[in-house]
Amino acid sequence: MSSIDFEVDLSQEEGEIQSTVHRFAEEVMRPAGQQLDKLSDPQDVINKGSLLWDTFEKYDALGIGGLNFEDSEMSPAQQARIQAIILEELAWGDAGLALSLACRGMMGMYAELSGQQDLIERYATPGNQEIGCWAITEPDHGSDTLALSEPHFKDPSLKANCVARKDGDDYIIQGQKSSWVSNGPIATVTALFCTIEGDKGFAGGGVAVVPLDLPGITKGKPLDKIGQRALPQGEIFFDEVRIPGGYMVVGQDTYKDTLNMQLTLANSFMGVSFSGVARSAFDLANQYASERIQGGVAINQHQSVKLRLFDMFRKVETASTFARKVHVYNVASGTPRLHYSIASKTYCTRVAFEVASEAIQIFGGNGLSKEYPVEKIMRDARASMIEDGCNEVLSIVGASGL
Repeated sequence: MSSIDFEVDLSQEEGEIQSTVHRFAEEVMRPAGQQLDKLSDPQDVINKGSLLWDTFEKYDALGIGGLNFEDSEMSPAQQARIQAIILEELAWGDAGLALSLACRGMMGMYAELSGQQDLIERYATPGNQEIGCWAITEPDHGSDTLALSEPHFKDPSLKANCVARKDGDDYIIQGQKSSWVSNGPIATVTALFCTIEGDKGFAGGGVAVVPLDLPGITKGKPLDKIGQRALPQGEIFFDEVRIPGGYMVVGQDTYKDTLNMQLTLANSFMGVSFSGVARSAFDLANQYASERIQGGVAINQHQSVKLRLFDMFRKVETASTFARKVHVYNVASGTPRLHYSIASKTYCTRVAFEVASEAIQIFGGNGLSKEYPVEKIMRDARASMIEDGCNEVLSIVGASGL
């Protein structure tokens, strides 16, 4: 029995969506992710003709990304549950591609928030082909920019690498975002979290919707990394980039609350996604253990393997249940709780890495070979414990909410 079959309370619609996305993840995302992972040059991942673009097109044709709940009779909790199911299944197929798809459509919210008609029409119109990214990490600042509970967050002596200054009715952006911007190399627009010139430190930040075709914007090479190689990440440079004042959708007074909201949603997305990654490793190990013969019997008949599989199973099921609960609460309640999202992200990413590592042990020598998918899953999972805030710093922030 696959863990996807252990769903006792799905509605017919939820079940159909889950089956559809799972099939897409299995037939399209997993093989595409494995092939993209094998490309030695990360530039080849984003070149014309790459499977990345083919996957995007097939995902758009599926219609899942464009689900419109505005006229639906579903409650917010039901809508959030469907979103969690989709995220989990996509990441079961491939972590890097799932995260790229999730980032791609994030700009609609900030475009709507701006109230600027040109931004709304370009980035918040259903079916638009724009690719979004969240640019916050900098060469000299990583998870410290997310540690909004810590004293250094308000320290004016800490100098940001990307600063916006007011110039009449406009803002001028100068500086750099680091090579860890997800979708950075392919994005057409960014939600730029930057420091606004002043004496408030990171707390004096702002959020701007910045079209990436403006004069003064350049990009670095795609990052060559250990895992999630199907997710393009790279630097973005801003050289005296001028934007209208209305593009700065969040100012200093509300920046901390916005960062709290963004971090809550991002960590919630990471939790449900990597519960799917953990399940993918378990499913592969469970199947392999029923087929691999040692000592005259399938290895799942040996007690040591039975115990290992059951421990993996327990972790996968608890991660999935907890992540969905947190996601539904934070999306649907109207009172999101950051520390719950952080608990979900840090727990589920650790579970994904642990289960993937155990899967390699069950595969034995084959688990070390790139001919089998589990070593890739372990590399993908390892990256997750650093991205969107490293787990240690996030846990410190989360503890402040207890």
